[in-house]
Amino acid sequence: MTRISIDPITRLEGHGKIEIFLDDQGEVENCYFQVPELRGFEVFCIGRPVEEMPRLTSRICGVCPEAHLMAGAKACDAVYNVEVPSAGKKLRELLYMAFYCTDHTTHFYALGGPDFVVGPDAPKAERNILGVIAKVGLEIGGQVIATRKRNHEVIKMIGGRAIHPVAAIPGGMSKPISAEERDLIVGIAKENIEFAQFTIQLLHDVVLANSGYVDLITSDGYTQKIYYMGLVDENNYVNFYDGKVRVVDPNGNEHCKYAPHEYTEYVAEHVEPWSYLKFPYLKKVGWKGFVDGNDSGVYCATPLSRLNAADGMATPLAQAEYEKMYEVLGGKPVHHMLAAHWARVIELQYAAERMLELAEDPEIISPEVRAIPTATPREGVGIVEAPRGTLTHHYVTDENGILERANLIVGTTNNNAPIFMNIKKAATSLIHKGVVNDGILNMIEMAFRSYDPCLSCATHTLPGQMPLEVIVRDHSGDTTHHLSQYVEPVLLTKPD
Repeated sequence: MTRISIDPITRLEGHGKIEIFLDDQGEVENCYFQVPELRGFEVFCIGRPVEEMPRLTSRICGVCPEAHLMAGAKACDAVYNVEVPSAGKKLRELLYMAFYCTDHTTHFYALGGPDFVVGPDAPKAERNILGVIAKVGLEIGGQVIATRKRNHEVIKMIGGRAIHPVAAIPGGMSKPISAEERDLIVGIAKENIEFAQFTIQLLHDVVLANSGYVDLITSDGYTQKIYYMGLVDENNYVNFYDGKVRVVDPNGNEHCKYAPHEYTEYVAEHVEPWSYLKFPYLKKVGWKGFVDGNDSGVYCATPLSRLNAADGMATPLAQAEYEKMYEVLGGKPVHHMLAAHWARVIELQYAAERMLELAEDPEIISPEVRAIPTATPREGVGIVEAPRGTLTHHYVTDENGILERANLIVGTTNNNAPIFMNIKKAATSLIHKGVVNDGILNMIEMAFRSYDPCLSCATHTLPGQMPLEVIVRDHSGDTTHHLSQYVEPVLLTKPD
């Protein structure tokens, strides 16, 4: 049996590797998506005052601290049973839309985009943001940097810090914004709308106009029929900050819709010995292993999932592109996982439009942005849509508000099983008779990039032990030392 390792995998947040095993005929016998890094936020937050959780968990990751800040703040609202004033909710969401504009821009141009703009089999030295700029022009790079810069200014203005903001607290926000700040944000939101439209046009011109890319997106190797999850408002439209979680089955029919505090009735978590990531699944369907279809409990939570789970977008330009995507790809739901890149730029358009709506709302400069908690703390759940998927924070405290238990299901954790399945399917479709090259390996990596995984915040300690594996390599990449404790060996048989 031949073993092929892609270690580390590239253009993601965190560290992961792919292990591929070929049989004697050179065909894929098995494939694993492994996450060897380990974080323990759920454990070391225990014993801390619950009001510290929003700013503590925002340190989990420097890529999406705003998502953890908001989920943590909403969980604290629920712990104290306090209703955030309307202006406070809108101010939180305004910050969140600026965050979405930076995050989706980063992924499209720097992480996922190079595979299409430069080409999936281009030299690896060119498959990056510099290769994108070289292909489409220096001006594009300037626009990407300017978009991130101006939106980080908004995050700092509202959240107190450009990175790891702190202003979302139990009961609302720590400070309002002024009329002058609002006027600046309005101008930035209008620039974001123009940039989103430019990005959508670039997607059409560079990706969708290339029949080879369209064939790749719709190929069987990147297609799997599973359940889809996303937060929706009262009209079943996509909403990043608030609403209920809706799940649809592979045929697009609603499987369930639940409020944050009900999540344990619908979602459970499975553990495998070869990964530090858990594998969430739909409890009412059950864990059936790494299989797709209506009888499988596997679901995913991505930009494409959110669009599949919703009935539409709440802003006009995003809705128009939403309709175009489903028209081109054959209707809802879309099972082509690489189409998540298209969904991502539709969400970029929505975030920019929603940001302008909120900034122009007269209530956004109201000083009434916080209600002081007075209830005895107990238990609470907060859910937002992180760019990578549905993010759940669940806190349980004693009567003094000291954390006794915490559970975090982050966006990437939701997607662990479908990432594993998609990588294996892509590898099986691409590797034949033992023929492997750099382009093929990159196309296998493309299977996880559509999910935009953030492995830094997705991993958690396993009960009762602290697994650790250290591999030391020389300048040639050969292993010189291998130390481990509590690490199960990779299984060479197909998992159940």
